[in-house]
Amino acid sequence: MDNIKNELLTTKYLLVAALAIITIGFHVYLIFTGLMPNLVSRPVHLGLVLPWVFLLTDNNKVSKFTKYFGYVLLVLALFSVYFIISNHVDLEDQYGSLEGNLQYFVAISLLVAVLEMARRAIKLALPLTAVIALAYGLWGHYIPGNFGHQEIPMDSFLGTLVIAEGGVFGSLTGISVNVVAVFVILGAFVGVGEGGNAFMSMSTKLAGRLRGGAAKVSVLASAFFGSISGSASANVASTGAFTIPTMKRLHYPSSLAAAVEAVASTGGQIMPPLMGAGAFIMAELLGVNYTIIMSAAIFPAILFFFTVWIGIDVFAKKYNLVPMDKSLIPSLNYVVKLSPFFLIPFGFLLSALLIYGKTPQFSAALAIFASISLLIIDKNWKISLKEFVIKFLEGSITASKQISTIASVIICAGIIIGVLNITGVGVKITSAILFLSGGELWIALILTALACLILGMEVPTTAAYIICVSVAGPILQEYGLSALQSHLFIFWFALLSTITPPVCGTVFIASGMADTNWLPVVSKAMKLGIGLYIVPLSFIVNPNLIHPDTHLFLALVSFVKIALGLAILSNALVNDRLSKILRAGMIIVSIAVIMFPF
Repeated sequence: MDNIKNELLTTKYLLVAALAIITIGFHVYLIFTGLMPNLVSRPVHLGLVLPWVFLLTDNNKVSKFTKYFGYVLLVLALFSVYFIISNHVDLEDQYGSLEGNLQYFVAISLLVAVLEMARRAIKLALPLTAVIALAYGLWGHYIPGNFGHQEIPMDSFLGTLVIAEGGVFGSLTGISVNVVAVFVILGAFVGVGEGGNAFMSMSTKLAGRLRGGAAKVSVLASAFFGSISGSASANVASTGAFTIPTMKRLHYPSSLAAAVEAVASTGGQIMPPLMGAGAFIMAELLGVNYTIIMSAAIFPAILFFFTVWIGIDVFAKKYNLVPMDKSLIPSLNYVVKLSPFFLIPFGFLLSALLIYGKTPQFSAALAIFASISLLIIDKNWKISLKEFVIKFLEGSITASKQISTIASVIICAGIIIGVLNITGVGVKITSAILFLSGGELWIALILTALACLILGMEVPTTAAYIICVSVAGPILQEYGLSALQSHLFIFWFALLSTITPPVCGTVFIASGMADTNWLPVVSKAMKLGIGLYIVPLSFIVNPNLIHPDTHLFLALVSFVKIALGLAILSNALVNDRLSKILRAGMIIVSIAVIMFPF
């Protein structure tokens, strides 16, 4: 009986691995073809994601009804995807208008499946928002006044969302297929090999001997790994598995250990060169070269980590946190031996991007091939074909699961954006915020920040950024901000909910790993991560900060000035040994220094 069970488990694993390889292979194949119609590539993307959500998740934690409902939706959605792919030529000629009962069935099946995918991926907030958007599109013409809209025929409304490129298969899904998935694959293969160990060993070597060394190792490791992970939560789970236990062994308060990891992992999302693929998405939305985004993002990101570093140093003095033990710090030879595991893939990526001018997708493909090739070698530089197969399959499965989670969110967000475009309510929301702000830029910025906080509560950074920038981006540009300023500002504030209550996702994950209450963790995290709230405001007042490519000297002056202000601010927030009056004075001075325009 046990032999039969093991054989079934092996068979199931092989089937899952085969699906993973097909999923990875399709997305890499697309990079080198580029000729596939959108109403083929995007439905195929959805079709490959569906089994991971409805079939290959842990069904033991859900009710029987939910499990079997998922199976029914899977079958219906796969049929609908097949119908769209096989009839894409005829559907394009319909210009987003449904014809016949079968097409209505396809449209409704896909919309329900996408909503349920998002619910399973990130709970209720986003799909509920999408349901409200759909209800508004269908019945918003009954709303009197400016926030109503003209009646939209059902065939046109549903057709635009499903059989045209205005919703489920719109530009957001295109970003998921062509950009996000590719960099998720890269991150998975770098992580499943020795790349993760290489990041950690280099970070430990650089910072381990410093005061509060274990915490500073966490900052560096998360900055390195977070840039490619695409998820602050995934960053906590990966680097935190090493850094949090190490800090606790060195007698760090559990709340500080968790706060450091939560904040550092959040910062990885804003760290060039990849910014969790955010840099490439921003470049695509703005229609500019990737290097412009990277140069604009670098100084703000360094300022964020500088502020975290200062805060950790103050905490280290307060708690008398000693450097890491020498036995835990790897030798230089070990660091050098591991460094090719991340230098080679990123060397391919950056050289193809910056020197040869290749597209981000093509550059990432080269890096993926390099990282897969390195799987055949272990940390001792010995070849093992068995380890290669195991790591390759593990990386493929990990990447496919991550692609499915992110795609579930982005495709659902596409429904919301589609309704905004069909009904024109996005323009009305923009007008309303302009009215509420009374012509004051700072009120508009605060309202935008609140919108980003709310949207980001249950939505990954990338999706929250895309949704928010669709609505709030034009508002900020109405006030004279450049498109680059507006997009960077919104991208930063899309991260607010990772360390800000009530959701503070990375805080809850890190608190669980540190086995401590989340309230003291979030208090310390917000103090350490104060740069997340202040730096975006600073490059609104000091726009030269994000233009080192054209105004290097002024950018450096702004950088030094803001760094000084953030150092004072971090000391004032963290060092509770100072008198309250002195700390209040330091906060006022720091804000004045940071916000003084230059």
